[in-house]
Amino acid sequence: MVSPGRASFLKGMLIGSISWALVTMFSQTHIRLGSRTLGHKHHHLRPPNGKEVVNISQVPRTELSKSMRVFCIILGEPEGGSYWTMLRETWPKHCDQAELYGAKSDHLVNIERNDKWKHMRETYKDVFEKYGDNFKWYFLALPTTFAVIENLKYFLLTKDASQPFYLGHTITSGDLEYVTVEGGIVLSVESLRRFHRLLNKYEMCANRSVIWNLSFDKQLAICLKYAGVFAENAEDYEGRDVFNTKPIVDLIQEAMCNNPQQIVKGCCSDIAITFNGLTPQKMEVMMYGVYRLRAFGHHFNDTLVFLPPNGSENY
Repeated sequence: MVSPGRASFLKGMLIGSISWALVTMFSQTHIRLGSRTLGHKHHHLRPPNGKEVVNISQVPRTELSKSMRVFCIILGEPEGGSYWTMLRETWPKHCDQAELYGAKSDHLVNIERNDKWKHMRETYKDVFEKYGDNFKWYFLALPTTFAVIENLKYFLLTKDASQPFYLGHTITSGDLEYVTVEGGIVLSVESLRRFHRLLNKYEMCANRSVIWNLSFDKQLAICLKYAGVFAENAEDYEGRDVFNTKPIVDLIQEAMCNNPQQIVKGCCSDIAITFNGLTPQKMEVMMYGVYRLRAFGHHFNDTLVFLPPNGSENY
């Protein structure tokens, strides 16, 4: 029989050993991640300026616009069966292809509704294995996100998808910079390819939320770091975010309080790409404002027109 003093000693040794193991594991993870960040400087990505686009001759410009193929992933569980039916009639129609990936989607198997990191991993895995190099850019959004795909294509116009891009609305959490899923996540095909390779090395992309309580978009950033892919914030030439994590109404109200003399300029970028926190009904209103409302007598002479390629279901 073990004496009370002996039992307390053993209990202390056990707790100490567990604590040391956790600290060691965290420090090793920090060291491995830190070693890959040496020499990397956070970038603020911006769209091409007008001169860059105008200087591209007409034929290459047309071919370039046609080559900007974006695959849209809507990740999550819409509320009710009619939600996706309504949603897909709004902004996803402007993607070259769009698919819903819910936890119970036909594309995925054995996904628990609350295991969002596994849900994201399996979604990216399925998308890459099905489509791979068929698309240059992969845009992931929540069912509550509204996106202006033409603005996204314009923003990406002069960026090389064969390079590892991972961009959107970045947030800093300790030493980690990550792209928040609320604003949408954009991966170049090269970044998705590198992520897919890492999925075969489970220890690199393991579920850390059990110990560290990390959100799935943070875990994506940690995993991508192992592949040399780093989060980059997308903004316009005035430094305003183009991937927004709130509805446009909230942003306007904030601007009215914080900068009442310049409400519109203080609110949103002219080339905003996303807004979040919308229902399909509110997305219909956004579709009206973005695509249908026009002032008579005013003509928009854009140097580029982005249309889905021939054969696309959204043509």
